[in-house]
Amino acid sequence: MKKSALTSSEIGSLWAEYINGTATHTVNKYMYSIIEDKDIKEIFQLAIKTFEQQKKAIGDFFKEEGFPVPIGFNDTDLYIGKQRLFSDAFCLNYLHIMTIHGILGHNTALCISVRKDLRSHYDSSSLAGNKMYHKTIDLLLEKGLFQRDPLYYSNENPSFVTNEDFADGFFGKGRTLAATEIISLSLNLKKSIMAKTLSIAFSQIAGTKDVRKFLIESEKTADGQIKALAKILQADNLPVPKSLETEVTTSTESPFSDKLILYHMGFLFQAAQNYHGAGLASAMRTDLVATYEKTILQNLLVTKNWFDLMVKNKWLEQPPLAPNRNEIAKNK
Repeated sequence: MKKSALTSSEIGSLWAEYINGTATHTVNKYMYSIIEDKDIKEIFQLAIKTFEQQKKAIGDFFKEEGFPVPIGFNDTDLYIGKQRLFSDAFCLNYLHIMTIHGILGHNTALCISVRKDLRSHYDSSSLAGNKMYHKTIDLLLEKGLFQRDPLYYSNENPSFVTNEDFADGFFGKGRTLAATEIISLSLNLKKSIMAKTLSIAFSQIAGTKDVRKFLIESEKTADGQIKALAKILQADNLPVPKSLETEVTTSTESPFSDKLILYHMGFLFQAAQNYHGAGLASAMRTDLVATYEKTILQNLLVTKNWFDLMVKNKWLEQPPLAPNRNEIAKNK
């Protein structure tokens, strides 16, 4: 039986997976080249091999549909042999966070896929992502590098909200954080810590003034968001995930193209919007709502500056567009 054509949503998900995947894949290849720890090196080798298989599968989908395979990122964006930029510990944390992004992307793509072979592709990709998640968690725990979320102590019986003060988080009048609110608080903090650390590292090695300026500003934005979220946890005497800045060396030799550096940071800030939105949706305290709303607006500004800079340098690859019917009619 002849396959049905891929829908616009299916093409869009494949395109995004290819661009984002090749960006992360290029960074993974650099990290693999510098990692000294045998266990961490082994897990990166698996991540590289896994994506190479997924990349081929995505390319085949495009070719079968008559679409050009995206350019994305490749070895022209990678300069192996430069001075070490990251510690082994940072590399493992990076792989863990990017695996989380990958799992979310695969699951979202599966939910908009209709054709069976594409669903099978995302099933396989999700399974590989889940396995990588378990491996990164296990290794972080084994190395003593993983910080667990705060512990809560059980009540004797379930209880119900009894007054409107439950939503008041300002001026110390409100209740302590709910376990459901900790989910997004903790995850958003860890992702902001990763974004800040990469901004610092990339600002040291970026080749152009405009890119360095953007990275310095994005570092300030991420730092402000970390402080805002940490303040909420600390008010309840809850621990804050540790920073990763000291896992970046003082190297100024860039192993990456400025195109890759800038794209990667834009991806992180755009992806963060999903998690901030989830945090906003689960927030039941007014201070949390206000913090997430402010963070989302800040990220929109960062993304706008990122877009302008990517376009200025002709680095932003264009996704497939809907046919312009007016132009087709004019050119008849």
